[in-house]
Amino acid sequence: METTLALIIGVGLAASCGFRVFAPMLVAGLAARYGWLDPSESFAWIATTPALIAFSAATIIEAVAYYVPWLDNLLDTIASPLAVIAGILLSASMLGDVSPLMQWSLAIIAGGGAAAAVQGGTVLTRLASTTTTGGTANFLLTTLETAASLLFAILSILAPILSLIALLLLITLMYYTGRTILRQVRQRWRT
Repeated sequence: METTLALIIGVGLAASCGFRVFAPMLVAGLAARYGWLDPSESFAWIATTPALIAFSAATIIEAVAYYVPWLDNLLDTIASPLAVIAGILLSASMLGDVSPLMQWSLAIIAGGGAAAAVQGGTVLTRLASTTTTGGTANFLLTTLETAASLLFAILSILAPILSLIALLLLITLMYYTGRTILRQVRQRWRT
């Protein structure tokens, strides 16, 4: 049961990386620092002062950069692989009591998959927002994504089962919303 719970926490943190790459790492580092989260021994560095300073600076820079109109779409290109990598690392950091093969297999499949699914949804949403509103709604979208990243990371630590349910609902919502948005974008291009 302990490994399952650790995996759920890791996947929740990984999914949060799909919204913002560094905010969940900061949340996990702070939670580990204050004893609310117990990362595996090889990932104890996430709670160190230098790591927390780096995560804080990166979180602020990333959040502010998404408010720059042309930079937000460029950042999505860079953030997509980084979100998957961060998701894999955070998932692996929670799975300390299993063999390395199992740890990294679960982290890559579950953590990387969750981060990729959420990141893909945010990329499609930003694309649709830019296409349909000329980017005027991207400011609101950026605020919602940053808040979602922080709140989902916190929820993953405090209520992991609830975060898993929320993640499944979120991915389902993103899938159906993404399909609708793509259909609208295609219709707009045809006319």
